[in-house]
Amino acid sequence: MFGRAVRALAAVGLAVLVVGVPDQAVADEQHTLSAAAAASPSAGPRLEFDWDKVEVGARVAMSVTGMPPGWDQVTVTSPALKKPVALTPASPGAPESSRFPKAKAEAVRDDIAPGVYAVTAVSGGRPVATASLTVVPPAAAEIARFVAGPKGGRLGVDDSTPKVVVRPGSDIVVLLADYHPARNEDALTVKSTAFTGPLTIQKGNSDAPGCKCDDGTTVYAGHTTLRDDIPAGTYPLTVVSHHGQQTSSAQLKVAGDPVRHYRLWLIGGAAVVVLGAVAGLVLLRRRRAAAAA
Repeated sequence: MFGRAVRALAAVGLAVLVVGVPDQAVADEQHTLSAAAAASPSAGPRLEFDWDKVEVGARVAMSVTGMPPGWDQVTVTSPALKKPVALTPASPGAPESSRFPKAKAEAVRDDIAPGVYAVTAVSGGRPVATASLTVVPPAAAEIARFVAGPKGGRLGVDDSTPKVVVRPGSDIVVLLADYHPARNEDALTVKSTAFTGPLTIQKGNSDAPGCKCDDGTTVYAGHTTLRDDIPAGTYPLTVVSHHGQQTSSAQLKVAGDPVRHYRLWLIGGAAVVVLGAVAGLVLLRRRRAAAAA
């Protein structure tokens, strides 16, 4: 009797174990599927940007994907953008707009603080997708060269300021090369007590020696004339860039006899005097010839 009861309990326990194992396997499988579903991106429209992060004042390109059939336009807005962006199908019936590098781009406002900004896509009067745009501070200046030397000379690292010595009154070229130039800054002003006045250096100036600036920098260049009444010495050059946030300095060595520049009006005046003298001499000879006849 007791033996039969034990065998019965053992059989029941075995049954419980046999039934229990499939239940646990099903639970584990359901958990795995739920986790996979949570990790996968949701279906439907999605906003995409060409960069994960964009600088204040820079431009960001964007596109929308996963749009339903029949859509014709998506308007993208954000407090970070200067104005809304209208996205249209890349081709008739396409579920996406044009993507990078043909994606629509818009400027990020230059008066906002770095941070994460919400971006919303609206179609047919209702939101269809949202995203976050990370805005970072502008890159700091990285000045590769700030040099000066004789006009027509070389402006390399080994033969420029402060190793070059120029004479008072010389025509010189000033060059600044920046790996991270500020946006919307096409010209800079260089000042020095050795100059006859402030010097404007610009992007794309013909004074920039391209063969010396092929290292990926943006080059500002210009030329000016030194004062011819300054004594020998070392004179500071100063330029402010990045909209007042970066100040760069260099030294210019001046020595030797002054270079004399003759004024155009003096040359012109001398020519007038010479011509007048010649004309007077010709007239005098004619008068003498007439009197002799």
